[in-house]
Formats: sequence, structure tokens, C-alpha cells
Amino acid sequence: MTSRISRAASPCVRQLRRESHLSHWPWTTTLRSISTSPNHSAAVTEVRKPIGHSPITKPPSARPVETRKSQLIRTYTSLLRTTPLILFFQHSNLTAVEWAAVRRELKKALSTVPKPNAIPGAEPVDITPLVQLQVVRTNMLRVALKLVEFYDPEAAAASDKTTRTVRGPVVHDLSEAAYETIKNAQVPEDSSYAQIEPVMVGPLAALVLPAVSPAHLATALSVLAPVPGKFPAPSRKKNPGFHDPICQSGLAKLLLVGGRVEGKIFDQSGINWVGGIEGGLEGLRGQLVAMLQGVGLGITSTLEGGSRSLWLALEGRKCQLEDEIEGVKKDGE
Repeated sequence: MTSRISRAASPCVRQLRRESHLSHWPWTTTLRSISTSPNHSAAVTEVRKPIGHSPITKPPSARPVETRKSQLIRTYTSLLRTTPLILFFQHSNLTAVEWAAVRRELKKALSTVPKPNAIPGAEPVDITPLVQLQVVRTNMLRVALKLVEFYDPEAAAASDKTTRTVRGPVVHDLSEAAYETIKNAQVPEDSSYAQIEPVMVGPLAALVLPAVSPAHLATALSVLAPVPGKFPAPSRKKNPGFHDPICQSGLAKLLLVGGRVEGKIFDQSGINWVGGIEGGLEGLRGQLVAMLQGVGLGITSTLEGGSRSLWLALEGRKCQLEDEIEGVKKDGE
């Protein structure tokens, strides 16, 4: 009975194998308990599932998409592409109570930042509730940084080597094309990844700000990485919770190692410079406008000075010639 079923199923299996020539990933189909006999079971046959049969909500992937690591890679790549300001801290095994105390004081300090002025025609956006301090997986973050910088989905879609389905090329962040790209990527010394890679070691935490706000950055630095004279820590009288032993123990285990601002890598001094911009972005825009106005005035003065000198020279020569002509006339008379 079992042998007859196997012989009858063989043409179907061969047909599936012929149709799956575009697929690169094994799909194991287990045929068990087909036989009515309690002492026999059908053999396990490994075939390849046609890649075009994958559901639209679960495209083919080079990594097992159901694992937590794969989901972390997707989360981190999305975070890096959409978040303009991220600070990275090395932490040394903070307890849950210490994390809670640090986040509490950070939230309390950020709540004192004044809301931004409303832009004409738009409502002011307060980013204070959106600022987060979260622990990240270093290895997964390293992969995400490589993907964001070195992987181009459009270039992968145009390549003939990219796996394709009936819905188009498979170029998402977990695809085989992305995996091969970062696996074979040559990292230039001047790339952002090469600059941040030396500090991507050990346990890391990230402070995520959804906008480049020097005011919020300065306030966060005054709690997480105080700098005397520039970002002073809150006084005991003003904020006694900051000086709580549990909070201080947690802060002592945090070390600012760098940051990523608008896709550029900054060290601690660069982060301090961004946080120290007076007046925030409005102040920076004012400085830029004043600089451009100064340059414009300088160019105008230079151009006017040259033309003024030429005009004075011509006027002087004109007066000289007029005097000579008048002198000749008098001599002739």
C-alpha cells in the first residue's frame, strides 16, 4: 500500500522540483501517517517551494524572520533611517531599579524644557514625550549600521543576481541581497561605520531624540553626562531625586561614547558642541543669517570700493585735463 502511494506521488514531487528552479531556500514537506497501516509511515521528502508562492506579508528572507534577532535588525534599521539624533552610551549591568531611576530623572529634567515657538501655519511639536533611553543589542546594531550605510535597495533591485518573485525583486533588509552586500562590503576608513565601529563593543544603550533639538540635548546631557560649566548637573535643592544613591549608582555606570547626528558621527566634544548651540536651531539659523549678511555686506563694500576708486581717479583726471585746457586758452589769448 505504501509503495503504491509513493509511486503515485513521485510525478507530483518531480513537477514541484521543476517549478521551483527560481527558489534558493529549502521547503521541507513531511508526509506522515498517509498509510492506513499502523506499522508504516510515508517517507519525508524535501522539495523546494516556489519563491513566488510566498505570502505578501512574509517575503523570502536570508534570515529566519521569526527570530528576535531578525526583528531587532528591522527595528534598528528603521530607527537609524528615521531618527536624526542618537546618543550611544556604554552601560555596566544596571539593575532594573537603577534604569527606572535614571529614566525618571531624565523625564523630569526634559519636562522643564520650554515648548518650541509655533511656526506660522503649523502647530508646535513637543518632542519631550518621544525622547527614549533604551538598551540595544550591540551585534544587531552593528549589522543595522552596515545595512543603512552600504546597502542600496534600488541598486540591488537593478541587479540580475537579485532574487525575484512575481511581485518584483526581493530587496528588503532581511533579503539575501542585503545579506550578501554587507557580508562582502569593503568598509572605507572615512565612512561613518568605520568611525563608530571602535565604540560598538560591550553592552550599549541609546538615547533617541526624534528631532535635532539642542535644548533637549543639553538637558539630557546635564543628567546623563554632566559637564561642569557647560551642562551642570541639577543641584540637590532643585532636584533631590537626582542625588538619590540608586540614581547616582546607575549614572556612574553610564559612559557617553559618541552619537549620530543627521547621519554623521560625532564624538563627545562634537555632541557637546551641538548641545551648546545658543538658542537652539533658531539661534543657529540666526547666526547663519548674520554670517550671510556679513558676507554680503563685505562683497558689496569691496565692489563699491573698487568702483569708487575708479570714479575718483577718472574725476581727478577730468579735472586735470580741464585745467590744462583752460591754461592753453589763456596762453593763446
